Amino acid sequence: MTRAGWIRLALIVGALALLEAACRHGLVSRHAVIPPSRMIEGAWNAIAADETRADIWLTLQNVVLSLILSMIVGTAAGLMLHKATRFRRALDPLLASYYAVPTFVFYPLFIVLFGLNRWPLVAIGFLFAVVAVIINTLDGLARIPRAFVRTAAVMRLTRSQYALHIVLPAAAPWFFTGAKFAVAYSFIGVIAGEFVVSGAGIGHAIAFAYNSFDNRMMYGLIVLLFVLVGSVNTLLSLWERKLYARRAGR
Repeated sequence: MTRAGWIRLALIVGALALLEAACRHGLVSRHAVIPPSRMIEGAWNAIAADETRADIWLTLQNVVLSLILSMIVGTAAGLMLHKATRFRRALDPLLASYYAVPTFVFYPLFIVLFGLNRWPLVAIGFLFAVVAVIINTLDGLARIPRAFVRTAAVMRLTRSQYALHIVLPAAAPWFFTGAKFAVAYSFIGVIAGEFVVSGAGIGHAIAFAYNSFDNRMMYGLIVLLFVLVGSVNTLLSLWERKLYARRAGR
Protein backbone atom coordinates (compact mmCIF):
# COMPACT_ATOMS: atom_id res chain seq x y z
CA MET A 1 0.00 0.00 0.00
CA THR A 2 1.21 3.49 -0.81
CA ARG A 3 1.84 6.18 1.77
CA ALA A 4 -1.35 7.98 0.70
CA GLY A 5 -3.26 4.73 1.14
CA TRP A 6 -1.95 4.30 4.69
CA ILE A 7 -2.91 7.89 5.49
CA ARG A 8 -6.46 7.32 4.18
CA LEU A 9 -6.73 4.10 6.18
CA ALA A 10 -5.51 5.83 9.34
CA LEU A 11 -8.04 8.64 8.89
CA ILE A 12 -10.91 6.18 8.42
CA VAL A 13 -9.89 4.05 11.42
CA GLY A 14 -9.41 7.16 13.55
CA ALA A 15 -12.83 8.56 12.60
CA LEU A 16 -14.50 5.22 13.37
CA ALA A 17 -12.73 5.00 16.72
CA LEU A 18 -13.84 8.52 17.65
CA LEU A 19 -17.43 7.76 16.68
CA GLU A 20 -17.34 4.49 18.64
CA ALA A 21 -16.09 6.28 21.74
CA ALA A 22 -18.60 9.13 21.35
CA CYS A 23 -21.51 6.69 21.06
CA ARG A 24 -20.30 4.48 23.92
CA HIS A 25 -19.90 7.41 26.31
CA GLY A 26 -23.21 9.06 25.46
CA LEU A 27 -21.77 12.06 23.62
CA VAL A 28 -23.98 11.12 20.66
CA SER A 29 -27.56 9.98 21.08
CA ARG A 30 -27.94 6.28 20.32
CA HIS A 31 -31.41 7.00 18.98
CA ALA A 32 -29.74 8.88 16.13
CA VAL A 33 -26.40 7.11 15.60
CA ILE A 34 -25.25 3.73 16.86
CA PRO A 35 -21.60 2.68 17.42
CA PRO A 36 -19.75 1.44 14.32
CA SER A 37 -19.36 -1.98 15.95
CA ARG A 38 -23.17 -2.27 16.08
CA MET A 39 -23.34 -1.15 12.45
CA ILE A 40 -20.99 -3.96 11.44
CA GLU A 41 -23.10 -6.39 13.47
CA GLY A 42 -26.17 -5.14 11.60
CA ALA A 43 -24.39 -5.61 8.26
CA TRP A 44 -23.55 -9.20 9.18
CA ASN A 45 -27.16 -9.87 10.23
CA ALA A 46 -28.36 -8.40 6.92
CA ILE A 47 -26.11 -10.72 4.96
CA ALA A 48 -27.28 -13.69 7.04
CA ALA A 49 -31.01 -13.01 6.42
CA ASP A 50 -32.49 -14.65 3.32
CA GLU A 51 -34.92 -11.79 2.66
CA THR A 52 -32.20 -9.14 2.89
CA ARG A 53 -29.87 -11.15 0.65
CA ALA A 54 -32.65 -11.22 -1.94
CA ASP A 55 -32.97 -7.43 -1.66
CA ILE A 56 -29.21 -6.98 -2.08
CA TRP A 57 -29.13 -9.30 -5.10
CA LEU A 58 -32.04 -7.48 -6.74
CA THR A 59 -30.37 -4.09 -6.28
CA LEU A 60 -27.06 -5.35 -7.62
CA GLN A 61 -28.77 -6.73 -10.73
CA ASN A 62 -30.50 -3.40 -11.39
CA VAL A 63 -27.28 -1.45 -10.81
CA VAL A 64 -25.29 -3.70 -13.16
CA LEU A 65 -27.93 -3.35 -15.88
CA SER A 66 -28.02 0.45 -15.59
CA LEU A 67 -24.20 0.58 -15.46
CA ILE A 68 -23.74 -1.54 -18.60
CA LEU A 69 -26.35 0.44 -20.51
CA SER A 70 -24.90 3.79 -19.43
CA MET A 71 -21.35 2.76 -20.39
CA ILE A 72 -22.39 1.50 -23.83
CA VAL A 73 -24.76 4.35 -24.68
CA GLY A 74 -22.62 7.05 -23.02
CA THR A 75 -19.42 6.02 -24.79
CA ALA A 76 -21.16 5.71 -28.16
CA ALA A 77 -22.88 9.08 -27.70
CA GLY A 78 -19.59 10.70 -26.68
CA LEU A 79 -17.88 9.37 -29.80
CA MET A 80 -20.67 10.67 -32.04
CA LEU A 81 -20.81 14.07 -30.35
CA HIS A 82 -17.04 14.41 -30.63
CA LYS A 83 -17.32 14.15 -34.40
CA ALA A 84 -20.42 16.38 -34.65
CA THR A 85 -18.78 19.59 -33.42
CA ARG A 86 -21.67 21.99 -33.99
CA PHE A 87 -24.21 19.66 -32.41
CA ARG A 88 -21.91 19.17 -29.42
CA ARG A 89 -21.62 22.92 -28.90
CA ALA A 90 -25.39 23.19 -28.93
CA LEU A 91 -25.68 20.44 -26.31
CA ASP A 92 -22.89 21.66 -24.04
CA PRO A 93 -25.15 23.92 -21.90
CA LEU A 94 -27.68 21.12 -21.54
CA LEU A 95 -25.05 18.61 -20.48
CA ALA A 96 -23.55 21.08 -18.02
CA SER A 97 -26.93 21.69 -16.32
CA TYR A 98 -28.25 18.14 -16.65
CA TYR A 99 -27.94 17.20 -12.98
CA ALA A 100 -30.10 20.16 -11.98
CA VAL A 101 -33.06 18.29 -13.53
CA PRO A 102 -35.08 16.19 -11.00
CA THR A 103 -34.82 12.88 -12.83
CA PHE A 104 -37.43 11.19 -10.65
CA VAL A 105 -40.21 13.21 -12.28
CA PHE A 106 -39.87 10.78 -15.20
CA TYR A 107 -40.69 7.75 -13.06
CA PRO A 108 -44.46 7.77 -13.84
CA LEU A 109 -43.57 7.88 -17.54
CA PHE A 110 -41.22 4.92 -17.10
CA ILE A 111 -43.98 2.96 -15.37
CA VAL A 112 -46.26 3.59 -18.35
CA LEU A 113 -43.50 2.59 -20.79
CA PHE A 114 -42.03 -0.40 -18.94
CA GLY A 115 -44.66 -1.46 -16.41
CA LEU A 116 -44.36 -2.18 -12.68
CA ASN A 117 -41.09 -4.09 -12.76
CA ARG A 118 -37.36 -3.47 -12.42
CA TRP A 119 -36.96 -1.49 -15.64
CA PRO A 120 -38.19 1.89 -14.33
CA LEU A 121 -35.48 1.69 -11.64
CA VAL A 122 -32.89 0.65 -14.22
CA ALA A 123 -33.96 3.60 -16.36
CA ILE A 124 -33.49 6.03 -13.47
CA GLY A 125 -30.03 4.63 -12.73
CA PHE A 126 -29.21 4.87 -16.42
CA LEU A 127 -30.30 8.52 -16.63
CA PHE A 128 -28.16 9.37 -13.61
CA ALA A 129 -25.04 7.66 -14.98
CA VAL A 130 -25.11 8.12 -18.75
CA VAL A 131 -24.37 11.85 -18.86
CA ALA A 132 -21.30 11.45 -16.63
CA VAL A 133 -20.00 8.88 -19.13
CA ILE A 134 -20.75 11.17 -22.08
CA ILE A 135 -19.02 14.17 -20.49
CA ASN A 136 -15.89 12.22 -19.54
CA THR A 137 -15.74 10.54 -22.94
CA LEU A 138 -15.86 13.95 -24.62
CA ASP A 139 -13.18 15.29 -22.28
CA GLY A 140 -10.91 12.33 -23.02
CA LEU A 141 -11.33 12.58 -26.78
CA ALA A 142 -10.76 16.35 -26.71
CA ARG A 143 -7.46 15.88 -24.88
CA ILE A 144 -5.82 13.51 -27.34
CA PRO A 145 -2.61 15.32 -28.40
CA ARG A 146 -2.69 16.54 -31.98
CA ALA A 147 0.76 15.08 -32.51
CA PHE A 148 -0.75 11.62 -31.94
CA VAL A 149 -3.48 12.30 -34.49
CA ARG A 150 -0.98 13.53 -37.07
CA THR A 151 1.29 10.55 -36.47
CA ALA A 152 -1.64 8.20 -37.01
CA ALA A 153 -2.46 9.97 -40.27
CA VAL A 154 1.14 9.74 -41.47
CA MET A 155 1.29 6.05 -40.61
CA ARG A 156 -2.09 5.53 -42.29
CA LEU A 157 -3.58 3.64 -39.38
CA THR A 158 -6.97 2.02 -39.90
CA ARG A 159 -9.91 3.05 -37.71
CA SER A 160 -9.49 0.02 -35.49
CA GLN A 161 -5.74 0.62 -35.15
CA TYR A 162 -6.32 4.30 -34.43
CA ALA A 163 -8.87 3.46 -31.73
CA LEU A 164 -6.68 0.77 -30.16
CA HIS A 165 -3.28 2.48 -30.28
CA ILE A 166 -4.19 6.18 -30.07
CA VAL A 167 -7.65 6.80 -28.61
CA LEU A 168 -7.74 4.19 -25.82
CA PRO A 169 -4.26 4.90 -24.35
CA ALA A 170 -4.60 8.69 -24.57
CA ALA A 171 -8.17 8.96 -23.28
CA ALA A 172 -8.03 6.07 -20.78
CA PRO A 173 -7.92 8.29 -17.64
CA TRP A 174 -11.19 9.99 -18.59
CA PHE A 175 -12.82 6.69 -19.56
CA PHE A 176 -11.98 5.29 -16.12
CA THR A 177 -13.26 8.45 -14.45
CA GLY A 178 -16.52 8.09 -16.36
CA ALA A 179 -16.77 4.46 -15.24
CA LYS A 180 -16.23 5.42 -11.59
CA PHE A 181 -18.92 8.11 -11.79
CA ALA A 182 -21.23 5.67 -13.55
CA VAL A 183 -20.86 3.15 -10.71
CA ALA A 184 -21.70 5.78 -8.07
CA TYR A 185 -24.57 7.33 -10.03
CA SER A 186 -26.08 3.96 -10.92
CA PHE A 187 -26.21 3.05 -7.22
CA ILE A 188 -27.66 6.47 -6.37
CA GLY A 189 -30.38 6.29 -9.01
CA VAL A 190 -31.46 2.71 -8.33
CA ILE A 191 -31.39 2.91 -4.53
CA ALA A 192 -33.10 6.31 -4.41
CA GLY A 193 -35.83 4.89 -6.64
CA GLU A 194 -36.20 1.92 -4.29
CA PHE A 195 -36.59 4.31 -1.37
CA VAL A 196 -39.57 6.01 -2.96
CA VAL A 197 -41.49 3.56 -5.10
CA SER A 198 -40.14 0.02 -4.91
CA GLY A 199 -41.33 -2.84 -2.74
CA ALA A 200 -37.93 -4.58 -2.75
CA GLY A 201 -34.21 -3.85 -2.92
CA ILE A 202 -31.68 -2.32 -0.55
CA GLY A 203 -33.31 1.11 -0.68
CA HIS A 204 -36.67 -0.36 0.31
CA ALA A 205 -35.02 -2.40 3.09
CA ILE A 206 -33.30 0.72 4.49
CA ALA A 207 -36.56 2.70 4.39
CA PHE A 208 -38.43 -0.18 6.07
CA ALA A 209 -35.78 -0.45 8.81
CA TYR A 210 -35.94 3.34 9.34
CA ASN A 211 -39.73 3.32 9.68
CA SER A 212 -39.45 0.33 12.05
CA PHE A 213 -36.83 2.12 14.22
CA ASP A 214 -34.40 -0.73 13.51
CA ASN A 215 -31.22 1.33 13.57
CA ARG A 216 -28.93 -1.68 13.58
CA MET A 217 -30.34 -3.03 10.31
CA MET A 218 -30.59 0.42 8.73
CA TYR A 219 -26.98 1.37 9.46
CA GLY A 220 -25.83 -2.16 8.62
CA LEU A 221 -27.29 -1.86 5.13
CA ILE A 222 -25.73 1.58 4.72
CA VAL A 223 -22.34 0.10 5.68
CA LEU A 224 -22.82 -2.64 3.08
CA LEU A 225 -23.52 0.01 0.45
CA PHE A 226 -20.33 1.88 1.32
CA VAL A 227 -18.35 -1.35 1.11
CA LEU A 228 -19.90 -2.34 -2.23
CA VAL A 229 -19.38 1.00 -3.97
CA GLY A 230 -15.95 1.51 -2.43
CA SER A 231 -14.81 -1.98 -3.44
CA VAL A 232 -15.89 -1.55 -7.06
CA ASN A 233 -14.21 1.84 -7.39
CA THR A 234 -11.07 0.52 -5.68
CA LEU A 235 -10.88 -2.35 -8.18
CA LEU A 236 -11.27 0.11 -11.05
CA SER A 237 -8.49 2.27 -9.60
CA LEU A 238 -6.17 -0.73 -9.24
CA TRP A 239 -6.89 -1.77 -12.82
CA GLU A 240 -6.20 1.77 -13.96
CA ARG A 241 -2.84 1.82 -12.15
CA LYS A 242 -1.82 -1.51 -13.68
CA LEU A 243 -2.56 -0.22 -17.15
CA TYR A 244 -0.47 2.89 -16.52
CA ALA A 245 2.37 0.75 -15.15
CA ARG A 246 2.35 -1.38 -18.31
CA ARG A 247 2.42 1.74 -20.48
CA ALA A 248 5.40 3.02 -18.50
CA GLY A 249 7.19 -0.33 -18.97
CA ARG A 250 7.29 -1.14 -15.28
